[in-house]
Amino acid sequence: MFEADPVTRDLAARLEDFMAAHIYPNEARYHAEAERLGPWAVYPVVEELKPLAREAGLWNLWLPRHDGRGLSNLQYAPLCEIMGRSAMAPEIFNCSAPDTGNMEVLLRYGTPDQQAMWLKPLLEGRIRSSFAMTEPETASSDATNIAAEIRRDGDHYIVHGRKWYTTGATDPRCAIIIFMGKSAPDHPDPYRRQSMILVPRNTPGVEVLRPLPVMGFYGVPDRASEVLFHEVRVPAANMLLGEGRGFEIAQGRLGPGRIHHCMRLIGLAERTLERMCRRADARNPFGRPLAEQGVTLERIAEARLAIDQARLLTLKAADAMDRLGNKEARADIAMIKIAAPAMAQKVIDMAMQVFGGGGTANDHFLASAFATARLLRLADGPDEVHRQQLAKLELKKHRNRDPERTGGTAEVLDLATVRDRFAHLHPAGADYLWG
Repeated sequence: MFEADPVTRDLAARLEDFMAAHIYPNEARYHAEAERLGPWAVYPVVEELKPLAREAGLWNLWLPRHDGRGLSNLQYAPLCEIMGRSAMAPEIFNCSAPDTGNMEVLLRYGTPDQQAMWLKPLLEGRIRSSFAMTEPETASSDATNIAAEIRRDGDHYIVHGRKWYTTGATDPRCAIIIFMGKSAPDHPDPYRRQSMILVPRNTPGVEVLRPLPVMGFYGVPDRASEVLFHEVRVPAANMLLGEGRGFEIAQGRLGPGRIHHCMRLIGLAERTLERMCRRADARNPFGRPLAEQGVTLERIAEARLAIDQARLLTLKAADAMDRLGNKEARADIAMIKIAAPAMAQKVIDMAMQVFGGGGTANDHFLASAFATARLLRLADGPDEVHRQQLAKLELKKHRNRDPERTGGTAEVLDLATVRDRFAHLHPAGADYLWG
């Protein structure tokens, strides 16, 4: 149903060759550098491999088809899966968060001046970026709660607020931050109160307070940060799209980003299953290989089913986005954002059992993989938000529509009609059934 086209097959083969030649052999070094140097540093191995990726023609693969030079969501999804097999890979191909989402924003909504200033160096890999949305003092799963301020002051805006889980801010190459805050707190429509604005990282008043570990990991899988914006003055020309358009931008940014996250998780889970199978063949407790023991066979089979189900669901969502657009595909996007992180977390957890104590350290990269999967049950909206949205869309779809009736109109029965119609089902009659 979702067979890859020749362009995707060619890129996938080249990506797989590059991963085997350059990514997998350097993973241990990458994790060692991340642990030794910490989240404030550039990891040398990443910078060494980026020129090789560019020379191989594997740079900026995320670029969307609407740009005229990129790929559709369905074409990019299998490539994203391959890159997702390694925590270090996406950045080496300039396909990592938050840069891809921020570049998408600038591509879709940026002015020519904003694109020249920030998009061009991001595409070239000369700088990195950050995205500041979540706040420590509000329930940010409901983005209407965001309290950070964006106030107009003549030819400038004043940005004020405290953000956390601001991805990428500790990176010394971070040059630009996309900041979401309230510009019209009293607007009658709660979805028109927010705006997004470009804040250069070196602007006075921007202070990166601390890196935030993700389940004990700094820098891998994420450079999460807490950032204070204290009366930061930026030019009015830095506003994205216009005041009150923050939610519109967020939806344009997060739709493709969720596809990317989910496909990367599928790649991570696929690689985890491969490792689990090899481990099961190699270990011999109680006189026979783990691969011959029932509980391990159950886990392997369950993982295979779960990964393939999540992949098909995600490819279906990518196809819907290409054909119908992000808004019409929002149910499909919600489904994959629920299913893929939970699937990956479960597969990695089962692999940990097969690896034993070694699975809880990072010798086999399972600990950081688990942290990544668990993080993504919260990033870009927690499970609960997507479940609620999905359920509401499903209810709306079936409301006042009944394919079992002529004309397809749902019949709404009052209590008296129900009593009369169904009382014969019990000999005691309506009084027994309805009290």
